[in-house]
Amino acid sequence: MPKNTEIERKFLVTSDAFKAQATKHYEIEQGYLCKEPAKTIRVRIRDARAFLTIKSGKLREGLAKFEWEREIDLADAQELMNLCLPGAISKTRYIIPAPPYEGQERAWEVDVFHGRLDGRILAEIELGDEREPFTKPEWLGDEVTGLPQYYNANM
Repeated sequence: MPKNTEIERKFLVTSDAFKAQATKHYEIEQGYLCKEPAKTIRVRIRDARAFLTIKSGKLREGLAKFEWEREIDLADAQELMNLCLPGAISKTRYIIPAPPYEGQERAWEVDVFHGRLDGRILAEIELGDEREPFTKPEWLGDEVTGLPQYYNANM
């Protein structure tokens, strides 16, 4: 897989049974400096760390997207949050280990949204290849990969 490529599958979550399987969780606040179909620029504060992320639309047919992310100074991120477009997101992210594939560790990331999105719960898994098999936990619902209404930038 080329550098800075992200392949993820996203699903609705049907119960909170995932919480018993979580090995850690983070509080996340994120906002967007740019939200266009071809690209997004996101500022994320995760607990006491901060990140700037640039994502593309699709790189080619399929699920692969360009993703560039760098850690930035927390104070800078807090200032950048003031420049973000309306509609910042607040969520708790739970990390649930998934079976490894070809020696590569995998994990489910389950986001429980707060505030105006309270009640929405989404799970995603990043894969090394679009055809990579993975085990679906019992708490996983319908797949929503590729549906724009489930992109964080659109919520």
